Amino acid sequence: MGLPTAWGAMAITYKLACPLAREDGLGARIVTCAVFFAVGTGLILHVRTTLLRELRQIRRIAGAAQNVLLRPLPPRIDGLNVAAAQLSADHGAIVGGDLYEVIATEHGVRVVMGDVRGHGLGAIATVAAVLGSFREAAHDEPRLDRVLRRLDRALARHLRERTRAEHPSSGLDPDGPAGEEFVTLLLLEIRRDGEVYALNCGHPWPYLLRSHAEPAGVRGHVERLSCLEPLPPLGPFPLPAELPYVRCGKLLPGEGLFLHTDGVEDARDGRGRFFPLPAVLTDAVRVQPVSPQSVLRAVFSQVLRHTGGTPADDIALLVLRNDRKRVPAQQVHPVIHHVT
Repeated sequence: MGLPTAWGAMAITYKLACPLAREDGLGARIVTCAVFFAVGTGLILHVRTTLLRELRQIRRIAGAAQNVLLRPLPPRIDGLNVAAAQLSADHGAIVGGDLYEVIATEHGVRVVMGDVRGHGLGAIATVAAVLGSFREAAHDEPRLDRVLRRLDRALARHLRERTRAEHPSSGLDPDGPAGEEFVTLLLLEIRRDGEVYALNCGHPWPYLLRSHAEPAGVRGHVERLSCLEPLPPLGPFPLPAELPYVRCGKLLPGEGLFLHTDGVEDARDGRGRFFPLPAVLTDAVRVQPVSPQSVLRAVFSQVLRHTGGTPADDIALLVLRNDRKRVPAQQVHPVIHHVT
């Protein structure tokens, strides 16, 4: 308050003590107006500077908190080259309704990619509940289906608590926002020999990226990792007694996986046309050398160009490439296993 008080005292002193301020001539009035204009401008600039400084501080704090929630991934995790990025549809928000995490465990590298219903700040609490549970269960549970059940219980507990907080007088309210919320989820386990196992709850299947394909010399091969029917999303329905997980074959050295949320494929341009993700990925892996970072940059730049820089939904991308030593090639056809 020191500077505004000084500006105000200056204006009052001029009005009361300066003889020119009490004259009625045109020149005196012009001088008086100029003095008060300068005082008003100074006050406005001071307030603006103060507010901008506070806003920058708030954004730094929010950015630090959101980075703890959706923390940046290291470039290499247990022999896998990793790159990830996320864009919230809410202006000014770093984290929206999409989530991802990659963790090296004694059971293999475990990956989660998910999408909370809705987007923006309202979905952050659900993202925190799911990610917090995954970061514990990925290490604790020896089987991938048990990891999924832990996530399902954590989500159900979070939604119950949210419903009680939003409707304290009525208890549970299935028609409330928390009662309608759900999460699509993809769980992957990449073992040391390159074997990939998956559990999918209503999420888009990832793409398998190969820099070279048959016939020899052909560059840029992209295919869906699996087209099997996924389980329902977490939240609205209980998990079945038997959870079918998919053995997707080996991820060979040099091959990559591209995981994404539906905000990418559902992105539209001004004419309402969907984003051509397979074609963009194919072009990205034709450019040598192929790296997760280059694929990520190519897709992200094309999405922003396609949507005019304003996507309607949250977007999350995750690219992994196997940089381990070569392993024997095996079939890549999906094999379904049922576990109880």
